Amino acid sequence: MKKMKKISKIFLVLTMIFSQLSSVVTVLADEVVSKPLETSLSVATDEELGYIKEDDIREKAIKVINMLPDYFFEVPASSTGKYHPSFSQGEGGLVRHTKAAVNIANELLNHNSVIGDAFSLKEKDLMILCLLVHDGLKSGLVKQEYTVFEHPIIIGKYIIDNNDKIGFSDKELEFIDTTIKTHMGEWTKDYNGNEVLERPHNKYQKFVHMCDFLSSKKFLDIKFDGNEIVK
Repeated sequence: MKKMKKISKIFLVLTMIFSQLSSVVTVLADEVVSKPLETSLSVATDEELGYIKEDDIREKAIKVINMLPDYFFEVPASSTGKYHPSFSQGEGGLVRHTKAAVNIANELLNHNSVIGDAFSLKEKDLMILCLLVHDGLKSGLVKQEYTVFEHPIIIGKYIIDNNDKIGFSDKELEFIDTTIKTHMGEWTKDYNGNEVLERPHNKYQKFVHMCDFLSSKKFLDIKFDGNEIVK
């Protein structure tokens, strides 16, 4: 009888322990579920988002960023490892490339009046938004092994198709679509030599291309601590 009581007590204790463990697992699961939002916003930390001065444009930028596929926050900037500097390689490399391009733009637009005075506040905000998401679908809508050459067209169409969830005006949408579509600059032919992309022709398109181009150069060694630029 005493032995049975002892077993019952042990069983009761184990039941309580498993109940507590279940609660802990539930809490941890909830944290994991909420993690993607934090991960998504890691590409545009408070600092990068702060470069966008208008609240309305900043909020729309966050919406677009949160619509990007998970792989954007994981893959290197160069799918083959042949291109881009070392800080853009490895896990999270595409995010670091993006942050580098945005910071180059911010320095030129907001800390150099010779360049910055050529653009209005809204134009600056929209160009920074374009740089934040220009490679958002670099590996395609569904992740491919290598860079999808038409990715500038794909991300532009993706934003247009989902604008009911974002809220860009027609003028903003045209600006973003045409600027992102031309960010590859002179590299307009696909792997088969077919002319696929448009070259940049206006000052907005050329500026975004220049920032993307500079951030991909191996001679520019930008220091990172994790995914944050060391300044």
